[in-house]
Order: sequence, then structure tokens, then C-alpha cells
Amino acid sequence: MFSLNKLSPTITNMIRFDHSHVMVTFHQYERDKRPSVKKALADTICDALDIHATLEEEIFYPVMRQRDSGEPFMHKAEPEHDEMRRLIAELRRTSGADPRHDKLVMELMRDVLHHVADEETTLLPHAEAMLSKDALSELGAQMTRRRLQLVGPKAGKLAKSHAVGFSGSGTALVLGLASAVFAAKAFAPKKTWKSKPA
Repeated sequence: MFSLNKLSPTITNMIRFDHSHVMVTFHQYERDKRPSVKKALADTICDALDIHATLEEEIFYPVMRQRDSGEPFMHKAEPEHDEMRRLIAELRRTSGADPRHDKLVMELMRDVLHHVADEETTLLPHAEAMLSKDALSELGAQMTRRRLQLVGPKAGKLAKSHAVGFSGSGTALVLGLASAVFAAKAFAPKKTWKSKPA
């Protein structure tokens, strides 16, 4: 029988992967790129961070709070997400040609770097020490199911932003398009075949 739990990465590895994806996208952002490319990269970053923060707040943080409410990072994680969301909202209202766009992307990157460093050096190792491999995998499966729900309605927009934003990077473009095809197939209406009696 198929089990998402057995195929899914652990929640801590999924969180690390999300961090890496956002950092690669930040590294593609350059002030001298076309405004449409800068806007697409910023949209990719904003959507990825928004989905990532929602997943952590709905699935990961509640488990960690229940296991160890004294963990200092847990008290500042969600306020840091709130600050990132404030910057994301401002960035989404700003054109790629607006001089403030670059400043907002750099400010968001500073906040994300700080948050990621704390999470990867403190919270994730703490979770791996406290939770069993099976528990981490189950949480990873929960995160995968919820991610599919969050990404589904945005799959086309995400694919377009990724393709435009990474248009100068062949490898990144291929990876983005492969992800878009996977998402499109995953969210396409399922055909049901009925066999006729012989």
C-alpha cells in the first residue's frame, strides 16, 4: 500500500530545502536585471516565503511548542514571520522598476538570512534530537499534503514567475519548468476510466 509517510522527507529536511530554494532565488536577484525579471524573482521569493511560513505555523511550530515551550526561538519565530509578511506586502505593491523594489528585496533577504540561521542552527537540530525519525517523517508527510493544498491554486502563477525570474539561468529554468510540469500534473483533474464488461 502507498504511504506518503515512507516517501516524504522529514519535516526538518523539507524546511531546509525551502530555505535553500529561497536563498537560490535571492542569489539570482541583481539590481541591473530587467524590471520584469526582478519582479518575477521577487514574486517567487514572496510566494515561497508565504507558503513556507504558513506550513511552519500550522504544522511545525505547534508540535515544537507542545514538546518544549521554553525553546527561546519559538517566542520570536512568528513575530519574525509577521515582519517578513509586512515586507512581502510592500514588495508586492512595488513595481520592479521602482527604486524601492531593490531596497525592499535586500531588507527581506537580511531578515530571512537571520531567521534561517537561527532556525537551522537551533530549532531544527533541537527538533531532530527531540522527535523520532518516524515522527519527523509523519510531520513531513503532513507538510507535503498541506503544501499541495496551498500551491494548487497558485501553480500557474508560480511556474510563470519562476520561468521569467530564472530566464537567465539555464539550469534553474529547467528545474523550474520540471517543477511546473509536475505541479500541473499533480493538480490536473483526474480521469477515471471505467472498463466495460467483456
